[in-house]
Amino acid sequence: MPNVKIRNLDIYYETHGEGETLILLHHGFGCTKMWKDIWPALVHAGYRVVLYDRRGYGRSEGGPRYLDFYVSDDFRPDSVEGLAELKAHLEIGPCHLVGQCEGGVVAAEYAAKYPAQIRSLVTSSTQCFSEIPMTELNAMKFTKTFSELDPELREKFLDWHGDKNAEPLFNQFRLYGGAYGKDYFDLRNTLRTVTCPALVIYPDRSFIFDVEQGVAFYRHLLDGELVVLPNCGHNTYEERPAEYLQAILDFHARLKSPSSRRKARVSCAA
Repeated sequence: MPNVKIRNLDIYYETHGEGETLILLHHGFGCTKMWKDIWPALVHAGYRVVLYDRRGYGRSEGGPRYLDFYVSDDFRPDSVEGLAELKAHLEIGPCHLVGQCEGGVVAAEYAAKYPAQIRSLVTSSTQCFSEIPMTELNAMKFTKTFSELDPELREKFLDWHGDKNAEPLFNQFRLYGGAYGKDYFDLRNTLRTVTCPALVIYPDRSFIFDVEQGVAFYRHLLDGELVVLPNCGHNTYEERPAEYLQAILDFHARLKSPSSRRKARVSCAA
């Protein structure tokens, strides 16, 4: 299994296929394994797909006192620099990013900080801003501890993060921290500085964020498009993989045709 040393920690990654590079960034409970129904189709479409477990997730090391680090102000910028160092190690130049939920926060922050390194940005189910502290929002939305989860979901988390880490990580993730932080979250100023073409994919049935968050996200982009997936829950890549993939591929096709992009700023998938 390939690993790269980033800040003296082993970070797990995979590369598949050939062509323009597209990097997948998992959500705040996930890891590379969540992309199993997505990356093969992107390889088939002609991309070199890179996926990796961010620090402390999946098969990547968290380092000492990781749970303290997870709730610190260093977590978000460290995630952005972790992506930058992975790209440098793999000698990846300008590329496409696709981020799901918290992965979209990291992708948007990276696109704002390193505009010359990004060809396009796709985010899905990523919050734009919060009206209450994130600890309060999480307490309302994630009411079950790891031991209270349905067996199927508990087994998935064990497969993703391992017997040792699954329970403490889940119980940490459900409460606070990560890319969304503990307090009020606001990505609007960052989005105003993202200069690359960007696609926002949003479900209309997320149990965490209202679809209006997707609209706000889109409206704060300089060069954005919005696709709403109807009758779809938060994990768009899992619930509607065909539509999810088609939205990405159609968006990339439009990048080559500026006139068609001007006609396709907002859409609703069938």
